[in-house]
Amino acid sequence: MDRSEENRAIDEVIDRLAQQFPQLPADDVAAAVNETRPEFDHAPIRDFIPLFIERDAKARLRELVG
Repeated sequence: MDRSEENRAIDEVIDRLAQQFPQLPADDVAAAVNETRPEFDHAPIRDFIPLFIERDAKARLRELVG
């Protein structure tokens, strides 16, 4: 997966999470995703990065909503 495909997939993650957490502002959802991204910057295999980011961001968002 090249970086442009990865960025598109991460944009889709933000959209999915915004739908799953409608009680949160879209900016908070995007922030949770963007805070998670640097954890995977140096991963050599990129194919599953969007999945890992979604999983971690979802956990952060669940904490926000209690």
